[in-house]
Amino acid sequence: MRFDPILADMRFGCGLSPDIAPPESVDAMLRGLAQPDAMADAFPIERFDTFLGRMQRRVELSQIRRKNRGTELAATARKDSKLLNKAARQDALGWMAAHIARRVKSTTPLRERLEFFWADHFTATGKRGVIRRATSPYMESAIRPNLNGRFEDLLIAAVTHPVMVHYLDQQTSVGPNSVMAQRRPGKVGMNENLAREVLELHTLGVDGPYTQTDVRELAELLTGLTINFNTGRQFRKPMAEPGAETVLGKSYGGDNPGLRDIEAVLRDLARHPATARHMAGKLAVHFVSDTPEPALVDALEAAWRDSDGDLPLVYAALLNHPAAWETTRPNVKQPFDFVTSACRALAVSPERLLSRDPRALNLWLYAPLRLMGHVWQKPEGPDGLQEADSAWITPQGMAARVQWAMTVPGPLRKGLPDPRDFVETALGPRANDTIRFAAAAAETRQDGIGVVLISPAFQRM
Repeated sequence: MRFDPILADMRFGCGLSPDIAPPESVDAMLRGLAQPDAMADAFPIERFDTFLGRMQRRVELSQIRRKNRGTELAATARKDSKLLNKAARQDALGWMAAHIARRVKSTTPLRERLEFFWADHFTATGKRGVIRRATSPYMESAIRPNLNGRFEDLLIAAVTHPVMVHYLDQQTSVGPNSVMAQRRPGKVGMNENLAREVLELHTLGVDGPYTQTDVRELAELLTGLTINFNTGRQFRKPMAEPGAETVLGKSYGGDNPGLRDIEAVLRDLARHPATARHMAGKLAVHFVSDTPEPALVDALEAAWRDSDGDLPLVYAALLNHPAAWETTRPNVKQPFDFVTSACRALAVSPERLLSRDPRALNLWLYAPLRLMGHVWQKPEGPDGLQEADSAWITPQGMAARVQWAMTVPGPLRKGLPDPRDFVETALGPRANDTIRFAAAAAETRQDGIGVVLISPAFQRM
């Protein structure tokens, strides 16, 4: 394997920067993941335990409205509820700016890429009320602290997180023979949403060795997992299906159901050979190519199985494999990667991002991403963003990228760089004579910058 620092920043980082040197080695990249999280400290995002206060307040206001219908008190509570939602919506845009600021300034950009890979793998978002804005706090609490540990710990943190529980309607899933079902016959029921996604998406894969019976049994085991607006995750025994459940031939639970039973089955699923194969393929496709070399997938699978999903060892297998450094079949950047790598190449000031009002952030970032095909933190389904390049290289998507490249860098950065310099900054050795000529011949700096950003060399990792 021949390590390429420029390709390391492009493929496994957030793009080249004029201010931050590329990594010196694979070991340096891996060591960076183990270092203190400087970007989380520099550009904080609200953690979910703090976000819970917003949810608690929403419940309080709803109770006031129900108990005081038709009164001025109810009208005031309705107004306060709208203000609460507005504040959460504006803060969520600010958290998007913080995510971008981290990518612009990080000296360990692999961390930022891994956070978004795992957040997409464990797609979860609120569907109604103030929790619709809780995706970044979910990432900050469940994903980011666990991305360099064991997969089983990441799996447990994500699957049992209140945002995931809410997203897949687990908080309303009641065991058919539970105490609650007996007390409220015909009014409560069990759903298989979370159980199915755990097996199909989060661990074994859609072609994994499970049956509908395994889905049903896991769904029964998951009953009792719910949300408490004061503490977050909660297990309520009256909702839980009594007795043991059998998943993939192994029995879990019994007469005293609890979270430990759920954690036990998740740990076993995390270590299953089918999970190793499924996750090896996902990592290779996301970071390297839509059609990765089988030898790369095999190496990742072996590292996963040998280490029981020790993620740093899996990342090491990825970064140390020769196929990870080939340039013949590079991936197209997804919209967020395109926008953030442009911001990094332009050295956009984090202060400029974080100080802008929500309307500007919507105009510069949120709305353009939507036009490119990425609706920020509003997934079409629990399988997250599409990986195939064809999903992003569409007429509308490419037109939106061109429009953004030609119009937004100017407002984002006061005083654009000379395009003749920027082409080298943004592309490094990928800059060819054609791109250099086009950048130099542009009538304005904005046009020159845009030419570089829309070039095929910049659009690929």
